Amino acid sequence: MRDILLEQKPKDFDIATNARPETIKKLFRNCLLIGKRFRLAHIRFGREVIEVSTFRAQSKKKSFKHRKIATHGMLLRDNVYGTIEEDIWRRDFTMNALYYNIADFSLIDFCGGLSDIQNKIVRIIGEPRLRYQEDPVRLLRAIRFAGKLNFQLDPATAEPIQELAPLLRHIPPARLFEEALKLFHHGQALKTYQLLQRYQLLNELFPEIKQDSFDEAADKLLKLACENTDKRIQQGKTVSPAFLFAVFLWPHVQSKAQQLITTQHTPTFIAYQHAVSYVLGQQQKRVTIPRRYSRTIREIWDLQHRLLQRRPFMVHRLMDHPRFRAAYDFLLLRAEIKEVDPEIGYWWTNFLAADDETRKKLIQTVIHAPRENKRPKKRGRTL
Repeated sequence: MRDILLEQKPKDFDIATNARPETIKKLFRNCLLIGKRFRLAHIRFGREVIEVSTFRAQSKKKSFKHRKIATHGMLLRDNVYGTIEEDIWRRDFTMNALYYNIADFSLIDFCGGLSDIQNKIVRIIGEPRLRYQEDPVRLLRAIRFAGKLNFQLDPATAEPIQELAPLLRHIPPARLFEEALKLFHHGQALKTYQLLQRYQLLNELFPEIKQDSFDEAADKLLKLACENTDKRIQQGKTVSPAFLFAVFLWPHVQSKAQQLITTQHTPTFIAYQHAVSYVLGQQQKRVTIPRRYSRTIREIWDLQHRLLQRRPFMVHRLMDHPRFRAAYDFLLLRAEIKEVDPEIGYWWTNFLAADDETRKKLIQTVIHAPRENKRPKKRGRTL
């Protein structure tokens, strides 16, 4: 309903009913009941899945079967059913608490959601601290809606976010991965990134990003990646979760590798291999990255060294690599912040656009170019 009122194309439709999940399953043979924390009905029509939830209510009864709350306040199970008047207070934000009644085509608004949409305000329903404790993912959802819709956070909604940010550590890493994708893949990644920084949520998703020691170059790299992601989405192009994660984790890979080179005198290539494994391992503890993406991240990073070398006999083979384009785009970002020689980025850009004869000449420039000492004795190199 929210997206329709904002004249945007809805991604999906949420259906709510007073029918219990078990009743829905009896009505539809193609229904599957899912979820332990929130019992939902998934009704399949071919490849389409329609998700149906039952109206919920608050309950003061301490029923382990239907409702369970962790010591830190997070709802572990919430299957106490009620009426639409009760269900409204179980929704997260006022903009998401609008009901469209298909029986009489009326709009039902119990808590001022329509007014908040018109005034472009993100406002949580109920007491903010309690609602965030019930489901800490609401901290990220508040930021996502503010960034995606270009709304302002209501002061009372925004006030406890920074303090309660550590609650995200109670969220399963797999769920945080899905939320991270939603944060950066809606066309307003840059604004969302800035909001995450402002409310100290970024290092809850990427633990090694410490804002007090986050240097200007790394910040610029991440902003450029967000800008490029936004441009691709606006142009209708695909975006890769692996690419964005590769950018966000890269500053820590660099830092860890340089630490190994400086303190343990580890050879550059081996230092980067150890750094990559360490960083991905640490990240998995907070946000689970599926193997298909972590493998791509490794390949993007591994190709950086080869792209910098530009060995004549490897150039054409590199272009056939399935991750070449992502690695090339990553190299251009690094060149833009002067982490690597911008001339190398220009060389690859010219090579990709050139005909066969021009490519031969460009390869000759690499063959005859003077090479630096491959094994500096006291100083680590940047991959």
